[in-house]
Order: sequence, then structure tokens, then C-alpha cells
Amino acid sequence: MATAEARPAGGRPAGDKKRKFTFPSAFTVLFAVTVFVWLLAFVIPTGSYRTTPDGRPIPGSYHAVDAGLSFTDRLMQLFLSPVNGLYGVQSGDTGFIGPYEAGELFGAAGVFLFVVAIGIFITMSMQTGAIDNGVAHVAQRFGNRGALVIVMLMVLFSIGGTTEGMAEETLGFYALVVPLMLSLGYDRMVAAATIMIGAGVGVLASTVNPFATGVASDAADISLGDGIAFRFLMYLVLVPLSILFVLRYAKKVKADPSTSLVGLTDEDRLLAARGAEQTGEFAKKHPDLVVVPPSLTGKQKSVLAIVGFTFAFMIFAIVPWAQVINGPNADSYPWQLDWYFPELAALFIVMAIVVGLIGGLGEKGLTDTLVRGAGDFVGVGLIIVLARGITVIMNNSQITDTVLHSMENAVSNTSAAVFGGLMFLINLPLAFLVPSTSGHAAVAMPILAPLGDFADVPRAMVVTAYQSASGVVNLITPTSAVVMGGLALARVRYDQWLRFTWPLILGLLVMCTAFAAIGSRL
Repeated sequence: MATAEARPAGGRPAGDKKRKFTFPSAFTVLFAVTVFVWLLAFVIPTGSYRTTPDGRPIPGSYHAVDAGLSFTDRLMQLFLSPVNGLYGVQSGDTGFIGPYEAGELFGAAGVFLFVVAIGIFITMSMQTGAIDNGVAHVAQRFGNRGALVIVMLMVLFSIGGTTEGMAEETLGFYALVVPLMLSLGYDRMVAAATIMIGAGVGVLASTVNPFATGVASDAADISLGDGIAFRFLMYLVLVPLSILFVLRYAKKVKADPSTSLVGLTDEDRLLAARGAEQTGEFAKKHPDLVVVPPSLTGKQKSVLAIVGFTFAFMIFAIVPWAQVINGPNADSYPWQLDWYFPELAALFIVMAIVVGLIGGLGEKGLTDTLVRGAGDFVGVGLIIVLARGITVIMNNSQITDTVLHSMENAVSNTSAAVFGGLMFLINLPLAFLVPSTSGHAAVAMPILAPLGDFADVPRAMVVTAYQSASGVVNLITPTSAVVMGGLALARVRYDQWLRFTWPLILGLLVMCTAFAAIGSRL
């Protein structure tokens, strides 16, 4: 007589394991978005605004155009999107982006190399042992005050966001903040949120940020200082609320690690255990078991000093001091560097070599670490390239102006309060299409700012509504190199990030809409 097949308690045959859904990687998400946008370009009518000599769209001048792309051309656009995302050049005559055009670089080659250079610099610093030992000392000192560390870092990042639009520059801080947060008993989500939400909400409430507020104010023909008091009020309200949002989750994870949305790897648990052993109740009950981190050697202190100096110098070098102080059209000070990604990439590569030499790694150790560091961060750079490739497809398909035209029609002939709220809401999809804050401003403001005159709404409020919408969307959009690159560096999946941020995003949407409506009536 045949025996019955052995079954586990749940009734499922042994070996027949239920497959658990795993959210796709950032590469898969971006590939799906690329294909979706490419297909959308077949449906959305193509059109364009006539422009002024300096490239600004003229309100009311939208007209249908033929993008001039055959089906084969469109297939080639999809095929070349990663290449164009890296080193596509935008033609000065036609605005078309391709690898063989003559004009300005549109691709993310600069950001790509910047990220790789940061990887080399951080890996070199880690190889010397200075970072690990330094983090251990910070964890020992602030183990019972982790919340204070989060607050201080988020305030600093928010100041960078509101004053100089800190965005891609934050990618360099993940390698420092992630191990620090883990050693303080938190998880990788707290590290990602500390950086991304801190800087992102600062950008959302930009006060003198020349890349968002400055470009938009110039395009709207108003002063950078117009509306600054209202934007500063938004900063004072929204930044503390975002900090409380992160602290609430951080406190829950520290009390019960099983509540983490991202989980903890063995490496994460080891860092957390080391931090717990130095502080808290364990240290009080078992002082004899507390392992005191070894004293920092002279070489390690020098390396940490170089790391701190390099990041501080980076911030100094990229801030457009004269434009922040005197307005977007001001001439730069003689001592102002006005550096961008090419110079920053060179800075981190050079300082990585300096760190390796001071750290005593030797010629072979230095070169091997350099190659390993570059390899570890290439994946992050590719994610940034794929995100930029999506924007290239939208540009070459000429659908961005069509979306802008529909927004122009939506806000016409409305009351001041309704206009303000609509102005915020209609900028949301445009922020997805154009994740660059300065690019978004240059495209939208010449069209939307004059509409405020008809609704009796100050143009400064149009600028505020635009930058708020751009800031909210750029916290979650998969077309943003900052979002996808930051999540890759923190090892946080995109779906986990959405699950974590959706209450904050919903709250920001409601509050920013209310701010725009109220401010439009003042």
C-alpha cells in the first residue's frame, strides 16, 4: 500500500516552498520607467514653445511640432538612452541630445565620475582604519544621545539645501553616516533619511538657493529676496516636522530592531552590538566588559582631519557666495571658486592619494584600494546614468512642453488662493519630467510667472510654489540621481523608501498646498 506523501503542518508538500515576492532592484525600476516614458512619447502630442534669444519659453506661443522621429529613430532613442544618459551632448541649434551633437554636455558623466571618485576616497580612508576607529569613538561618546546626532546632521544638511541646493553633493556622505547610524543602534533607513530628507526638505524650502530660487527668480524677473520671509517661515515649520518624523522611526527601531523596514545584516548587527557595548545599560551593569576603542594613532588623526577638511572644502568650493548674498546676476567674488563636478571629482581623487600616502598603505596597497573603491561605486554611477537617460528620451521626443502647456491652461482664470494651490499641484508632474531644479525653473517660470499677474498673485509665490513642488517630488522620484544613487549607497530598496516616506510626503503635499494658497492671498 502506497504511503501518503509527507506534508508539513501547513499542508503544503515538503520542498514546495511558496515564493516570496521581492521588489526589483533600482536597475529594474529605472528600466521599467524608461520603457514606460518611451511608450508614453507615442501617445502624448509633441509640441514646443517659441523662445526668446536667451532660450526662455514665450507664454502663449505653444504650437504643435513634428518631433521628426521615425519608429526606427525612437527605437534608437531607447537603445541609446544609457549612453546619452552618460555623455549625451545637447545641440546648441536644435536642442536634440545625442552622442555626436555639438553643444553642451547633458549626460551625467560629471556626476558619474564624481561618485566614483568619492568611492575611491572613502574606500581609501576606510582602508587606513581611521574611519572605523573614528566611528567607534563617536558611538561611545554619543551612544546615549543618538537623537541629538540625527538632529544636528539633519539641520546641517537642511542648511546646505536651503542655501546652495545641496543634492548630488550629499552622495559623498553616505559612507560616513551609514556606519555611524548603525553603531548608534539605528538602521540604514535612518541614515538615508537623515541625509536625503534633511537636505531635500531644505531644498524644498529654499531661501537663497541659487540653483532653485535664484534661477526661478531670474526667469520670473524678480529679485532673489522677493518672498524670502515666507520661504524662511516654511523652512522653520517643515524642517522641524521632518526631523520629528525621522526621530519617531529611529526611536522605534532602536527600541525594537525587528520593526526596521530594511532589516539588519550580520554586518549591521555587528556594528550595532559594538556601539551598544560601549554605552547604555550594558555599560552601566558591566563596566568591566566595555571595550574601549583603541586610541587614534597620529596617522589616523591626520586621515580624519583630511576627510573633514575635504568635505568642508567641497561645500566652500561649490557655494556661489556672491550670487547667494547679492542676487543671481551678481559677479563672483575674486576668491569664489565656483567649482562643479569635474573639479570635485579631481579633488576627491587627489585627496584619496594623499590619504593613502599618509595612511601608510604603500604603492601596491594604494593602487589596489583605488581600483576596489572605484569598482564598488560604479553600480551607483550607472543608476545615475540610467535616470538621466529617461530625461533625454523626454527631451528628444518633445513632450515636456506639451505637459507645460496643459498646466498653463489649467491655472488660467482662477482666484488667487485657488491659483496658488494649483500652481503647486501642477508643478508636481513637471518636477518628475525635469528632476533638475534649475532646469525645471528655466522651463516653467517664463510661462507660469506671468500668469500670476492675471490672478493678482505675487510672482514670488509662483517661485515658492514651483520650488516646493520640485522639492517634494525630488524626495521620491526614480528619475532623480540623488534618490536612486543615495538609496543604492545606503542599500535601501526603492519600495522600502516609498513605504517609509509616504506619510511624510502626504503631509508635505497638504502643507505645501496650504502654504501656496495662503501665501497667494497675502
